[in-house]
Amino acid sequence: MHDVTDENSWGPAIDEAVNTISRGGLVVLPTDTVYGIGADAFDADAVAALLAAKGRGRQMPPPVLVPDARTLDGLAVDVTSEARALVEAFWPGGFTIILRSQPSLHWDLGETHGTVALRMPDHPAALALLRRTGPLAVSSANRTGRPAATEAADAVEQLGDAVGCYLDGGTAPGGVASTIVDATGPRLRVVRAGAVPLDALREVAPVLGVDETAEEETSG
Repeated sequence: MHDVTDENSWGPAIDEAVNTISRGGLVVLPTDTVYGIGADAFDADAVAALLAAKGRGRQMPPPVLVPDARTLDGLAVDVTSEARALVEAFWPGGFTIILRSQPSLHWDLGETHGTVALRMPDHPAALALLRRTGPLAVSSANRTGRPAATEAADAVEQLGDAVGCYLDGGTAPGGVASTIVDATGPRLRVVRAGAVPLDALREVAPVLGVDETAEEETSG
């Protein structure tokens, strides 16, 4: 367990997490929602270990956390101006966007059907780590079916020795998960309501609600 509550002293802790990731290991890190369990997004064995630690199958691939919006075009293709506008408005923060994955990338996140879910978290320690490691596959730090961890100790209790390095950033805000918008279809659509409300999204771009059709939006 490594303390990352103070930016002035977290250097060795971030170093240890970077080393763990580079060796194909798993790291628990604080984010602006709940604690996450992360692996090198380009290491298929590490991603498989992440899914195994959670007790989750390949049919539920993890999203990818990024340190900067500029990584978007390296990881995704066919990014529309509307999708970019949402990223500009809500990154860093509780907003995840599903895009077409860059076909040239050598990664295996699970059964993604050629897509990738991307988010830039609003947490200083998470961003410090991501700037060193690059994109990380990150899912909530809990066994599937159990509550998401809002304390590092909760993650330790659930994941134990499956994780090589735990970063303790204090109590995570918890509460609401990120809003997920699918930008791979003909219309932007919310697939999970969350931290960013639909009204806020619509101030930036035309977005359909979870169960809404284009006709309902027009008539509404």
